[in-house]
Formats: sequence, structure tokens, C-alpha cells
Amino acid sequence: MTTYHLMTWMNSGSHQKSETEVMRLVKDVIQAEDFNLEDLDGFLVRKSLRMLDNPSGKGTVKFPDDWLETDVTLEIPTRSKEDSSTLFRIPGFHYRPLVAVIHSAFADIQANTFHLFPFRRIWKDPLDNHQERMFNELYTSNSWLEAQDNLQRQPREPGCSLERVIAGLMFFSDATHLATFGTAKAWPLYLYFGNLTKYARSAPTSGACHLVGFLPSIGKLLLVLFFSLMSNFSFRITGMAALHAHCRRDLFRACWRHLLDAEFVHAYHHGIVLRCPDGVFRRVFPRIFTYSADYPEKVLIATIKDMGTCPCPRCLLPKSSFDLLGLCRDMQDRFASLRAYCMESVTKACGFIYSEGNTVNGSRVQATLGEGSWVPTVNVFVEKLGPLGFDAFRMLVVDFMHECKLGTWKAVFIHLIRLLYALPGGERLVATLDSRFRDVPSYGHGVIRKFADNTSKMKRLAARDFEDILQCAMPVFEGLFPEDHDAIIQTLIYRFAQWHALAKLRLHSESTLTVLDETFKRLSRQLRKFRDVTCPAFTTVELPKERAARERKAARESSGAGNAEAGTSGRKSKKFNMNTYKFHAMRDYIHSIRLFGTVDSFTSQIGELAHRALKAFYPLTNKLDTPAQLAKHEHRRQVLWRVAGHNSCTTDQPLVDFPAGLKDHHYIPTISHNNPLDLHSFLRDHDNDPALTVFIPKLKDHILYRLRNLHVGYCDYTFTDAERHSVIISNNRLYTVQTMQVCYTTYDLRREYDTISPRTYADIMVVSGETSPRHPYWYACVLGIYHMDVWLNIEGPIKKHQIEVLYVRWMALLTDHQSGMSYARLPKVAFVEDCDRDAFGFLDPGQVIRSAHLIPTFVSHCGTTSLRHGESFARQSGELDDWEAYYVNIFIDRDMFIRYMHYGIGHPPVLHELTRDCANADPTDSRGSEENENDSDGEWESDIRRCHSVREDEEGEEGDGAEEDEELESGDEDSSVENDLDGNMEVSEDEKEEDDYIISF
Repeated sequence: MTTYHLMTWMNSGSHQKSETEVMRLVKDVIQAEDFNLEDLDGFLVRKSLRMLDNPSGKGTVKFPDDWLETDVTLEIPTRSKEDSSTLFRIPGFHYRPLVAVIHSAFADIQANTFHLFPFRRIWKDPLDNHQERMFNELYTSNSWLEAQDNLQRQPREPGCSLERVIAGLMFFSDATHLATFGTAKAWPLYLYFGNLTKYARSAPTSGACHLVGFLPSIGKLLLVLFFSLMSNFSFRITGMAALHAHCRRDLFRACWRHLLDAEFVHAYHHGIVLRCPDGVFRRVFPRIFTYSADYPEKVLIATIKDMGTCPCPRCLLPKSSFDLLGLCRDMQDRFASLRAYCMESVTKACGFIYSEGNTVNGSRVQATLGEGSWVPTVNVFVEKLGPLGFDAFRMLVVDFMHECKLGTWKAVFIHLIRLLYALPGGERLVATLDSRFRDVPSYGHGVIRKFADNTSKMKRLAARDFEDILQCAMPVFEGLFPEDHDAIIQTLIYRFAQWHALAKLRLHSESTLTVLDETFKRLSRQLRKFRDVTCPAFTTVELPKERAARERKAARESSGAGNAEAGTSGRKSKKFNMNTYKFHAMRDYIHSIRLFGTVDSFTSQIGELAHRALKAFYPLTNKLDTPAQLAKHEHRRQVLWRVAGHNSCTTDQPLVDFPAGLKDHHYIPTISHNNPLDLHSFLRDHDNDPALTVFIPKLKDHILYRLRNLHVGYCDYTFTDAERHSVIISNNRLYTVQTMQVCYTTYDLRREYDTISPRTYADIMVVSGETSPRHPYWYACVLGIYHMDVWLNIEGPIKKHQIEVLYVRWMALLTDHQSGMSYARLPKVAFVEDCDRDAFGFLDPGQVIRSAHLIPTFVSHCGTTSLRHGESFARQSGELDDWEAYYVNIFIDRDMFIRYMHYGIGHPPVLHELTRDCANADPTDSRGSEENENDSDGEWESDIRRCHSVREDEEGEEGDGAEEDEELESGDEDSSVENDLDGNMEVSEDEKEEDDYIISF
């Protein structure tokens, strides 16, 4: 009856009880060792929740104990010298004092893993013993080292001899929808501590996220006030739009004035005495390092115009020069024009608005503000923390998710679709594109998922979907464009994917940053070549999706005027626009990595993942005063974590859910005898199959090679019949296994594993067996995973052995195809022809490095070159033929990409040396590639000056990079000009400081 009651409960009441949740209830609650049924006598849910909300038991509280509620008052200018400004009160700003959050974080058990002292991370190359500086965590970055050095130089507090350490604050904020349907929104502000490793911070269930506030939005009452101002004062429509933007900036400023209160400013300057987890009292100084947000919020924080003349929140370069990215001139101009706040001009402009009745966007106000796209709102970070040396613009780090995946790459992809439509037979070409995306195989546990039926329409795509498109785009677009333009586009996609893979690395070295810089320059040149050569060759117009969106918007705007014909014109011309902030920001990645660590530490995707908890809490509220109730649920979750006495991330590396019994390298469930395979019956059922003609001789050759521990040179040795007869397979029976797991160490010293299955993820890579290889790996398709019991009947006692083998179909690199970083082309492989003795064979599972992702070469189509037409054991999915060739997707993930370079410090030295030798064997220049890598900056600058006059009309056009940032779907979620600090990053032989941490093998 116990099972009956459980199943009845599952299938009644709420419909949100999934099978996973019911199993979690059984295993984690009912079957828990400390579960006692008697403790539930008199249990009431409401009573227990009150205990969570008020642990002290003294009365009731409306909000969690450390949450405050206040009203925000805005001063609305009325454009009148005689009348004073109108005060407008916005209720319901819920927040937690930042100092209280710091106290709470250092008292939490997770503080045991805090890094209080920064250090430089150094790697010692095992091949030549040279040392390199590594960049990954915030507490190993230049900014923290600089802040710690400045803190130690600061005069001590009178009578205080405590150690002085830093609490690294990292803020994330982004408005989000709380429900799939409806208009419910929230604008949460999250705080993370950079003292904790990023591998813990990035996990949504780690408890590292501190929800510190819900920023309010301008309500409908303020809009009513705007309409009254229009009727009572001489406001125009354009003036009202500027006033609305001004009030939104002022609201954001007012909220942060509450957060940056006197207590926090005092702590920022004088520190807080806290007892650290090791029991030592220290003086902790909060320091704000990063603020991650999308572009619309960046302009609020920086107090600049949204998409103004100088739209970058970090420098003053005009938008007209953004397409110079990658040139020396661009790098020099960025460094020379870093933003410095003009407090005097902004204060004077505010006086004109509030004291003299000038409009927010009036000519007098704009003349006072000058160049730089400044706005008449005082920057609260400069106002509060500027006197203490805080740089409010440096903290606005690059946003990899919105600016790259949903920004620059999305802009390139959209224009590639426009170009396809512009070609003759464009509809057919786009349909071919969608068909090819459907044929791209999936990979791993959600690494690459099956593409939608109509990828070109981009319906409900999240950031990770655009990332998947980029990583698989080269074979899909190949051959769809005319030959000369196809070469340009193939190189462009390769360089973009290469830059994308380097920019998102979780561990950088001086060498990889140098490669990233060079890759960016090549990508910049290719982007300009694409814009100036390929794009003008075709007349591109709006996509059907873009036209429909524009017409809907025009219809809404004209509905009040009764203009039924508005927005019904034909498709508008669309050009590829590089003069956007998102393209401009690509140059800042190297500088940001040196200052704050790798981008995965501060990407806005971390904040997006934190939204999941709020969206899960929202159905539990009554939809009234939602921020207060969301704060209460978040507080309950934090209390339960503390009661449990542990967090999911108490070590530097979260536990990976490895299969039970995993060996050092791989795991095959040898205890399973559920799928026996009789050799004679198996071969009889596949009679005349070329894939199995020499199955038993090859199997025995492989067993002899393994059991005799022969040199690798004997791996292809053919043994005599007498030697083969000495191999005795128990009952002539193999045991089939459906999957195996290959465990490996990633480039950044993490442990991961790949699952290999003959039916789904069958492709693998092994180390090349050639003496002087030009490519470091061999590739194969796994046809079967077996284990067996064997005896070797030779002189001496007969001993039983358990052998694990893989039966594979080998692939070979195409010798007439040039690939690699210098040629900007993916490696291409094809199945070895069945007439070759080595087309099929057995492989030791211990030789497998990782699974591989192979994408068909769609332009080659399918054929029977390597194996006769018809069913075969080599085609386990039921196909009758094979693709003629495949591309090796080296961009599938970070670790895979680094395996084709020689910078993976977590990889074995043998692989390190092999990939380096193969890289050195390639030509150092790219004369054989489709891309002219030796174009000088001067040549490109002359081309740009020649093309600038042609693109003047693009300045006011909303370009491809200016699309509105898209929210992540709730179920979907993954300047080389240095400052003075960067010059001190090289570690000399005599610079063996105590804070250096050396990684070696």
C-alpha cells in the first residue's frame, strides 16, 4: 500500500510532480537515515515556514530579517522657472544592506573556501621548463593584486594591527520575465563574492548567489504624470521621451544611493572587523570589481546615452570609428580616450534643468555636457566611491553572452541568411541550409543538441542555440554561395569560431592571450573583407521575420491615428553594419581577462541562471507584492542550506556525477553478462558482410598483442595461425555493452568524461601512430563494445584474463585537403575503403582520448566509395550508404579546441609535445589559405577611408548588432594596449614571491 499511496499522491493535486521529483522525495526524504515519522506528529507547513522566516521566534515579520523596504522619490522637472520640480514617490524598493550581506557571507559555511589573499598563478612547461603567467580566477587577476597592493599602502586604522584583506564584490543585474505568459517582471540585483572559485559561483545550486535587491520600474502612475505635464507645460513628444529616459536613469541612481549607504562607504574606506572561517579576526575591505549587465543596463550604470554618438561605456571613441577594430590606430585611440567622469559639467547641466526650466534634451544642456554622450544624471558610483579612487567605468566588463552570442555572431548569421535569400533560388538555398542543420548529429550531454526544423527562422533561440550554430556552421554553409564568396565566408566563420573558442576559455596563459590577440586581428580583417567584398555584391533586404516585426510595430504606433496603411510597404534594404558597440567591445576581451580573469567568471549568463530560482518561486506567490514574496522564498532557501550544514560547492571543483566503478581512464560495465554474443552465430548472421570478414583473426591478433605486452610497433602485426590457436575465448562468447565512459583531464585541470555508444555517440579520437604525423590524431567509428574472458595457452600456467575491446571502423585524413589554423579550415576525414586490410579493427579502450564530433561534408553527398551499398554491421543506424567525407568539429567545446593547440596545461606532456610538433610542421604563413593574412594595417586603413563615404547612411540605421537583447529561455540554460599594471605581469627568474603558485607535472 505504500507504493499505492505514493503513486496516488503523485497523480493527484498539483501537476508539477515529475518522476524525478518523486524519486527525490523517496530517496532524499523517506529513505534518509535520519528520517523519523514521529517528528511529523502535529506538523503544519505554515508553522514551519514561520520558523524559517523568523528563526528567533520573536513575533512575526513582513520581510526576511535582513530585508528592508523603502520608497524612492524622484524629482520630475517641469520646465518652469517659477514652479518647483514635481516630487514623485515610487513605493516598494526591497533591498538588503550590502554590509549585512558581507557579514552574512563571511559567517556562512561556504566562507571556508574563500580566498582572502591574491596570488599569481604560474605554470611551468614540462617540455622546456619555461614559466608562464596564468589567468583564470578573480583572485589571481591584476585588478585584485593591484587592489591588495594599494590596500597595504593605505594607512592603518588607529590602534588596529589586524590583517587587511579584500571582499571582492561582483554584481549582476538584468530584468526578466517571471512567467511564460503574462507581463509579470522582476529586476533582481545579485551579488557574488570573487573570493569564491568561479566553478562554485557559476553553479546555480551552489548557494553562492546573494539576492540583494529588486530594482523597481517606472509605473503607470508616472506615465499619467507625464501626460499631465504635457497638458500643463509646453512639453513636446520628443521632450517627453527624453524626460522618460531621464526619470528611468534617476530611478536607478536613487536605488543605488540606498545601497551605497553611509555604512557601506565607511566600510569601503575603513573596513569591517570580521571573524574569518579560520577563527582569525581580520579587517575586511569591500571592493567592487565587476558589474555584469547587458548594454541597456550598462548605459544606466555609466550614465551615458543609449546608442549615442559615443556609445561605449568604457571609452570615448565615436561610433563612426568602430569598424577600425583590430588596427593599431583603434588600439591607440582606445587607450588615449578612456572615460573620465565630468562631474562639474553634469552638475551644471542638472542646474539648467531643475533651476532654469530647460528640457532634458535641450540644446543648452547638450552643449554643457559636451562630447561623450553624457546625460544630465549624476553617476552615483562616482559620487559615492569616486573620492576613494574607484573607477566606475572599468567595472563594466564585457558581456560574452549578449555581446557575442546574441550580438556580433547573431548579426553575422542573420546577414548570411539575407545573402542566401538574395541569391538566385534563395528560398531553395535557405531550405537546404535548414536541411543540413537537421542532419548535424548531436553531441554529448547537451553539448550540441538536435537543431530545429527551421533554424533559419531563429524562433525562440537562446544564447546557447546561437553558440551551437556557430560551432557547426562551416560545413552547413559550405557550397551555398558562389565559389569566390564561399571562400571568404568559410574563412570568416572559421575565424569567428576560433576567436569565440579562445575568448571563452576558462584558463588563459600569456601564450593563449597572444593567440587571442592575433586571432582577433585576423577576424577583424575578415569581417571588413566580408563587408566590403561579399556584401556589396548582393542586394540584401529584410528577412520575412524582420519585415513582420517592423510591420507589427508600425501598426501599433499608428493605431491611434487610424492609419491602416502604415507599415505595409515592401521589404527594406538591409546592410551589414559593423559600427555597433558589440563589435567594438570585441577588442576589450584581452584587457578584461588580464584585469578580472576569464570571461566565464563574470559573464551575465551566471545572472541569467540565477533567474531560474525566481521563476520557480513565482508560481508559489499570490502575485501580490511579488518582490517581497520572492525575497521571502529566497531567504527560506538560504536558511535551509545553512541548517543542512553544507553547500553543494565546498571544494574548488564540484563533484562530477561519474559512473559507479569508473577506472582511471575509462569505465565499461564488465560485470554485465546480459547481452552475450556467440561468435559463430554472430558471423553466420552477417555472412558476406565486408565489415566482419576477418573478425575473429583480428580479434585474436589484438588479444595476443595485448596479453604479450608487445611494443606498439606490433599493433598491426599479423600473427601465425598457431599463435592464434593459443588464444582461447571462454565459450566462444563475447559480451556486448551499450555504452562506455572515457574519463579525461581537461586543459584547465578539471575531470570530465565522455559517453561513447555505437548507436548515438560512436566517433572517437586516438593518438596518431605515425612517426612524423602532420595531424596529431586518428579517428574511428565504434561499431561494438565488448568484454570477454580469455586464456592464453602457452608455456607455463594458464591464467584467465578479462579483456575489454572496441571494434572500430577507421577513418583517414584526406591528403588533398589543407586544414589547420593557418588555412582556416577544419580537418576532413573519410572512411577507409573496405578493400584495405586496416579498414576495420580492434582497439584497446585505454587508447581512446575523447569522443569526437564529426559533421558530414554536405557538398560531397553520400556514396559507396568506402563500403558497398546495402545493409552492413558498419551501418548500425540502418543506412544503405555513407557520407563521402566528414569534417572534424574542433570547436565543439573548450577542451576539444585546445587539444588542437599546444597550450593545454592539463593535457599529458606527450599530447602537448605531439600537438606542438604538428603545429610547427604547418607553414608559418597562410599563403596557401583563402585569406590574405599579410594585409598591412595601412592597406586596410586606406580601404576604410575609401569605403567610409559609402557607409555614411549606415550611421543612423539600426544595424545588425543593435538588436534588442533576448532573454534566455527558462529551460535552455552555457585591447592589447596594456596599462602600467600589465607591464609587470612577466615573472622573471628571480621573482619567486610567496604569493606565486606554480603548476607543474
